[in-house]
Amino acid sequence: MMNAPVSVAPALVSGLAELAPRYDVILSDIWGVLHNGLAAYPAAGEALTKFREKGGTVVLITNAPRPAVDVVKLLDGLKVLRSAWDGIVTSGDVTRAMLEADPSPFFWLGPERDEPIFDGLKAPMVPLKDARNFVCTGLLDDDVEGPDDYAAMLAEARTHNLTFICANPDLVVERGGRLVYCAGALAQAYENLGGKTIYAGKPFGPIYQEALSIAASVRGGPIDLSRVLAIGDAIRTDVAGAKKLGVDCLFCARGIHTHELGLDEKPLHGEALARFLGGLDHHPDYATELLGW
Repeated sequence: MMNAPVSVAPALVSGLAELAPRYDVILSDIWGVLHNGLAAYPAAGEALTKFREKGGTVVLITNAPRPAVDVVKLLDGLKVLRSAWDGIVTSGDVTRAMLEADPSPFFWLGPERDEPIFDGLKAPMVPLKDARNFVCTGLLDDDVEGPDDYAAMLAEARTHNLTFICANPDLVVERGGRLVYCAGALAQAYENLGGKTIYAGKPFGPIYQEALSIAASVRGGPIDLSRVLAIGDAIRTDVAGAKKLGVDCLFCARGIHTHELGLDEKPLHGEALARFLGGLDHHPDYATELLGW
């Protein structure tokens, strides 16, 4: 007799209030959960604020290739509530730590706004031909460019056997309702050429360990992973990272997967979500359209 297929449909929840009593710590994504790149989601900030008011701890964890202090300025500019979080960890912070541990000459590709993560580093920034590492924080102009625009550069880096350090493992991110390419797309292209790639952010361990360290400091003791909830909008990074860490995950569907789920035309439906998740390796425990209380 054949076994019945295992359902991959997560429980649909109307808000964080349904889940809050089960958790002490939330590790929340930022872009796609608290804002869409152009405007804040006020209900999300209010929900995390209420979680903290009830004794919970919130650490924001993001694949932003810049220092946490710069992310704070961005959140303030979008009017995301400061009361929504206790601390922030960025993939930019993790990238900087990697370069401090290995001060080899590196070539940098990315927009000028990401340059602060390199301030004061001993590792010298050099032309590509003189580098040992290729650090990518993003595309120079992600409004119009894609991976194909960097094919020649990546091929040259591969001839020099450079290690590609990806400061933002996201392939794409939503910006005001459309998707733009991130450093992860170039890292993927470099891997396809046979190059060695190291990822600084989600879904990989170092960024989560730093987030848990912050949570432990805030709470004054070790963190029980069974009492941790991860929140995010990306299956490949947020959900996969949560599952690798061994914690529960709330998936915000109206993010980078909006169009795949058909949410630009209709509300979230369990059957559509199950079909979407059916061919994927990582599945969230809960799902909602947008984070709210």
